[in-house]
Amino acid sequence: MIRSLVSRLLRFIFRVRVRGTLGRHEKLLIVANHQSLLDGILLGASLPVQPVWVLHTEVAAHWWVRLPMRFLPHLVVDSTHPMAMKSVIALVESGRPVLIFPEGRVTTTGSMMKIYEGPAFVAAKTGATVVPVHIDGAIYTYFSRARTGYPRKLRPRITITILPPRTITAPEGVPSRARHRMGAEALRKIMQEAAFASYEKTTLFPALLDSISLYGRRRRVLRDIQKEVTFGQILKGSLALGRLVAKLSREGETVGVLMPNVAATVSLLYGMFAMRRVPALLNYTAGHETIRSTCRAAGLRTVITSRAFLEKMRLTGLPGKLDGVKVVCLEDLRSQFRLTDKLWLMCWALWFPRAAARRARPEEPAVIVFTSGSEGKPKGVALSHDNFISNLAQIRAVIEFTPADKLLSALPMFHTFGLTVGIFLPFSRGCSVLLYTSPLHYRVIPELIYSYDCTVLFSSSTFLGNYARHANPFDFRSLRLVVAGAEKLSDDVRKLYFEKFGIRIHEGYGVTETSPVLSVNTPMAFKTGTVGELFPGLEYRIEPVPGIAKGGLLHVRGPNVMLGYISEEQPGVIQPTRSIFGEGWHNTGDIAEVDEEGFITIHGRVRRFAKVAGEMVSLDQVERVARAASPQAAHASTAVAEPGRGEVIILFTDDRTLRRERLLEAARAIGAPELAVPRRIIMLDEIPQLGSGKTDYVTLNRLARELQSSQTVAS
Repeated sequence: MIRSLVSRLLRFIFRVRVRGTLGRHEKLLIVANHQSLLDGILLGASLPVQPVWVLHTEVAAHWWVRLPMRFLPHLVVDSTHPMAMKSVIALVESGRPVLIFPEGRVTTTGSMMKIYEGPAFVAAKTGATVVPVHIDGAIYTYFSRARTGYPRKLRPRITITILPPRTITAPEGVPSRARHRMGAEALRKIMQEAAFASYEKTTLFPALLDSISLYGRRRRVLRDIQKEVTFGQILKGSLALGRLVAKLSREGETVGVLMPNVAATVSLLYGMFAMRRVPALLNYTAGHETIRSTCRAAGLRTVITSRAFLEKMRLTGLPGKLDGVKVVCLEDLRSQFRLTDKLWLMCWALWFPRAAARRARPEEPAVIVFTSGSEGKPKGVALSHDNFISNLAQIRAVIEFTPADKLLSALPMFHTFGLTVGIFLPFSRGCSVLLYTSPLHYRVIPELIYSYDCTVLFSSSTFLGNYARHANPFDFRSLRLVVAGAEKLSDDVRKLYFEKFGIRIHEGYGVTETSPVLSVNTPMAFKTGTVGELFPGLEYRIEPVPGIAKGGLLHVRGPNVMLGYISEEQPGVIQPTRSIFGEGWHNTGDIAEVDEEGFITIHGRVRRFAKVAGEMVSLDQVERVARAASPQAAHASTAVAEPGRGEVIILFTDDRTLRRERLLEAARAIGAPELAVPRRIIMLDEIPQLGSGKTDYVTLNRLARELQSSQTVAS
């Protein structure tokens, strides 16, 4: 009766929801995350069984814990005592359901803390069925112990998600210490999968409204080069701009966006989400012909931009070259916001934004983006609302972000890396983000990090290296997390950050087609030289490639994999993704290897291999040899066909002193084969780059072919 009364009381106060079923099991071990001091009571009153709670001695010492425990079955253990788990094992073996918090303490960061080995040892020793349970929302109660900016609410919604049962087995022939560690790692992954599985499908505008409801309209979340704005100002701008875009387009229509990293762009995007329009983000650094091609592929009738931006980027001639596309400047739209629109905004939309917005489905297209085009013509990629929402849930499940964090985002929003981690991720966590217009200002960005005490930086290896060379050792004192993506992290950059700033760079991996992040090294799971473990909710398969001994083509499937490609041949038509493994699978085009612990090593793009003397040679390895020989210079390699010899490797470099002899010495020093030493070295004043920071291999391939053809004609 008391349990039923407490359950009803909790459901009334915290609107507790329970998702999933527990089932009946002979030996049951329930493992749950620990967000607040209320968790034990929540689970005891909400689960369909009455478990025995396992409490740590430090937790049980508090009077507010001892008081309710007098009426509930529990067991107090000391995790530092080597025999502590024996009593838990006996309890599980007796058939009593047991509830344990593997973290051993209430989280102080809001994310998962370290996982102790004891619970995994109990599960493996007894053969018990492990049922993971994830608690979400208790972090916002006054019973929380988070010290990192989480708001406190009297009645936050709490969701308890029960996942399907699992088992943890102990491998044979492995020392006991290693078995315990492997069990803890297995349990950590189960807990991360539970955190991801608890996410709810929604669309991007309601997700913004959820954050506003949680953190408040007055919360300052965005600063650009001109001003700082709050959640409320973003909401107001989004509804106003969405109303204006709705006058120019039909519901469900794709509309081009040619805008820089400023607050107005963020409001424009969310306004389009609210009015069920699909923004196609155009790469303003790609050149007139590429922009015209991407407009045709997306089937655009309208492109929204800014006159001031066009003038600054020297693109004033672009509108006249976009045949059949109407280019509209934001400056001209202001006059179209009439009195009726203002009354709609002030008297209705700002008070009831969910009702004012158009309802979209999670599986509908949210954004059209285009691949970087570093190796060929950019391809249009259709990403749904659920693609982004699920990728955010995957990121949050494995790496810690808190409302106290300040992110610097200089990555352009026309690439998914900059869009997801620069806008959607901080907004979902209530973090503040500093938007900057260009990642190429190598002296300015370290100063911004220093001035605004930024704590998180996402960037590419090339950009990070240039920032470090221009930064004072004290500029990065506030950074607690630096994540590198978009390209392979250079060993020199990794070493430079550790020695100059005392920072360990966490390398990640993703592709545009997966919204974009697939894996990342984290403080809890890190292995140098890899790109981390694959995110929860993802499956992978490796396709063998003839001539490549280590690894194979990486194929992935999961909720963050795109809807499909769009092309000029069928403008605006989404062609669903598929690979040799069937529909839903995406061929990343990368040669990858996955070790026994689940860490992924990327050996390079399959297109970035050359056949030399009958052997497959990685062009990425060629560049590693060049960096070993000349660390301070920039290098890039490509391969061209040579009659009678297959392919010949060409190295482009800005080091005018670099010779093949130095490359041979470097290859021997790092253990690379002699075939990875290029036959030809071409000097350039500057290695061409794309706006994303990636090397422009399309331009380099064209230069290599021109050089090859000119030599052939001369001979």
